[in-house]
This record gives sequence, C-alpha cells and structure tokens, in this order.
Amino acid sequence: MSNNSNSGIMFVISAPSGTGKSTIIASILRDLKFLKKPVSYTTRLPRPGEKDGSDYNFVGQEEFEKKLQQHDFIEWAKVYDNFYGTSLEYINKELEKNSALIKDIDTQGALQLKKVLGSKAVLIFIEPPSIEELENRIRKRGKDSEQVIKKRMECAIKEIKEAKNYDYRVINDKMDRAIKEIKDIVKGFIE
Repeated sequence: MSNNSNSGIMFVISAPSGTGKSTIIASILRDLKFLKKPVSYTTRLPRPGEKDGSDYNFVGQEEFEKKLQQHDFIEWAKVYDNFYGTSLEYINKELEKNSALIKDIDTQGALQLKKVLGSKAVLIFIEPPSIEELENRIRKRGKDSEQVIKKRMECAIKEIKEAKNYDYRVINDKMDRAIKEIKDIVKGFIE
C-alpha cells in the first residue's frame, strides 16, 4: 500500500449492537456524498431486504476460508458465529485513488486495520449513554431471544472496554448530536 501523503483515509466506526451505528452511518453517507462504503464479505445469511454485493458479499464458509488463505482480507473477524472480512485489494485501490472511506467494523477488525493502515485509519467508537440504556434499546427492537440479548450485552461490555484504543469516542444519547459530531470529525480530516 502506498503511504504517500496524498493517499486516502478510512473512517472506521465501531459500536455495540443496538447503539444506532447503522442509522448514523446511513445518515452520514446521505449527507457526505464523497464517502465510499466498502462492502464486507460475510458467511452469515442475508437478512430480509439485504442485497448481495450491496449490503454484504454473502459467501459460504468454504469460500471465505479460501479467501482467508489467499490473504484477500485486510481485516477479518468472527462475530456471533459468523465470519466477516474486508477486501485488501479494494481498500488499497481506493486509498491510492485518494478516496475517503467509511466502514463499520467490530473492535477486533478495527484494531487490525489501525495496525495495517496507521494514521490512514481513523477509529471512531460510538458508545451508548449507559449499559442499561443499551439493553433497553435492544429489548425494544423485539428481534432477539433472551439468550441472544445476554450474548449481545456480554459482547457490548467487552467492546466498550476497547473504546480507549480509539481516536474518537462519541456518546449516542441524542442521535442528531452524535451524527453531527461524527460528520465534524470526518470533515476535519477532509477539508
């Protein structure tokens, strides 16, 4: 990968499940048209409404493992019993074209990216106002069993502990304020 000063930048957003990360990123992509969102590979099944090649590149376990052996991923992780990975080739091409990328990645992958990309990766962690509020949000969605909620909360606590390793931390107590704060961070690097 090129490390010259005119190459691009990648904003990496991490947050526990239920923090509003997807809504925040969608809003930022709508407002900041110059940002590109890399499409991850995953072994999980598509959710209703998700499109292959747009939301994720949905692949089988065997194909994912083959890509892993070929070192096709700049980062990868196993999350909730499924694998996720980001294409090394895509990221390198976009950074060399001076693109600005935004991607939501779990804490494992984000820290891997920071090691590889250094200052070209800007890590932003979105925190819930409190653990109790996070649990309330997950429960209100009404999507998950008690067992899944328990697992999500255990993961959330681990992820929040990793926030200290991020460049920026944003508390999502009010969605509009959190979106503005992240947009201001992005604009600060671009302008």
